[in-house]
Amino acid sequence: MSLPKEKIRGLVIAAIVVLIAGIVLVSSVTIVDAGNAGVILRLGAVQEVTLSEGFHFKIPFVTNIVKMNVRTQISEASCSAASKDLQTIKLTVAINFHVNRDAAAMLYQKVGMAYDTTIIQPALQESVKSVTAKFSAEELITRRQEVSDQIKDELAQKISPYGLSIEIFNITNLDFSDEFNQAIEAKQTAQQNALKAEQDLERVKMEAQQTIEQAKAEAEALRIKREQINDLMIKLEWVNKWDGKLPTVMGADGNIMDLSALLGE
Repeated sequence: MSLPKEKIRGLVIAAIVVLIAGIVLVSSVTIVDAGNAGVILRLGAVQEVTLSEGFHFKIPFVTNIVKMNVRTQISEASCSAASKDLQTIKLTVAINFHVNRDAAAMLYQKVGMAYDTTIIQPALQESVKSVTAKFSAEELITRRQEVSDQIKDELAQKISPYGLSIEIFNITNLDFSDEFNQAIEAKQTAQQNALKAEQDLERVKMEAQQTIEQAKAEAEALRIKREQINDLMIKLEWVNKWDGKLPTVMGADGNIMDLSALLGE
């Protein structure tokens, strides 16, 4: 049994209304995921206010929401520059940064989503060249942290007007020309040889001083032995010359006493 045309027409219209209502309902809500800011586009115009994370209502077909990532992001780049003494340097850097939530709408309006390639990368190249030109090649090695801090500060000044903030900046690799590396190696070798020569000289001086002190001690011991031998020789000569008679002495009363007689000899 077929349905009347009027009823079929009514069912079709009802289905269309339900479909349109569903589309309108779906278009009336949006969800901003965690770690994002919702940039509001109303008839294509960017609004100053952004949506926070969570569930929101919007005007269907009039308002569109663009999600901007405000989490920490990383950007890496390889840079080529020249030092103050005109040495060619190649640096690899890594930047941890984020989009400021309050500035997400402005960044989207002025730059769009490609802010890394449009803003960060060119500013980074310029900052690296500007800072490395202030240091000699050797200073770029010995004052690496200072160089890194200066590049970070200069880069931050260039990108902060766009609502981008640097969290961490690291120089992950620093390479020089082969000629400079050979010169550094030769210098280090010369310094090591000079240090070794200095240590050898100190060792020789110490050994010489020890030899001198030992010679002095031996000379002193020889002198003492010589004096002892001389004393012994003198006593021996006295004994050899003694006639066996004890000497006579004068007493306190002026009488002369013969020690041999007193001893019964």
